[in-house]
Amino acid sequence: MDHNRIAPTPAVRRLPAYLQLLRKAMLAEESYISSARIARELDLEPIQVRKDLSLTGLAGQPRLGFDVKAMINAIELFLGWDNTNDAFLIGAGNLGSALVGYNGFMDFGLNISALFDNDDDKVGSEIHGRKVYSLDQLIDLAWRMHVNMGVLAVSAGAAQQVADLMVDAGIVAIWNFTPAKLKLPASVIVERVDLAASLAVLSSRLSRELTKRRGAENGN
Repeated sequence: MDHNRIAPTPAVRRLPAYLQLLRKAMLAEESYISSARIARELDLEPIQVRKDLSLTGLAGQPRLGFDVKAMINAIELFLGWDNTNDAFLIGAGNLGSALVGYNGFMDFGLNISALFDNDDDKVGSEIHGRKVYSLDQLIDLAWRMHVNMGVLAVSAGAAQQVADLMVDAGIVAIWNFTPAKLKLPASVIVERVDLAASLAVLSSRLSRELTKRRGAENGN
């Protein structure tokens, strides 16, 4: 298996769902799971499941399916979740505080080890056991601690300037929780979480569903 080739993004996005299902199967002491069952529980086609999981280099066995423990290890290795990645979170506001308080990130190999902010009232304090440092200390600490990943949770207006600082600090992967579209070197990996777009999809679907239900109630 050539792990250097670029995997399709939609397939990579589906892998955590497979991993969650496989972990449930392992807790139930199941040794094998079929692609048909995975597809049924995740509302996918079996051929899609087999194609996605083939990215890890492991294949299912005839009449048995996938070895649950081996596939869990293979997915974690493929996603880089077999070892914990330390990350710095920049922006200790409401969103940043909520993110650092989510313990589930450790299940995915992510440890937010420190927070940074330019608010003097927050600097020196602790949020969910993580110390808040001044943004002025970001470059020095990132280089000294060899941190390569950063979580950006500042205001949209400050996002580009802070992202540039993160690049100067040697951070090469940025998880962007701001609505800003960052202009950064091609060598920097950016994944933007568009909360507004996600909410818009949810709200529009809710509106259509409520309209349909009202129509049904009125006999239309």
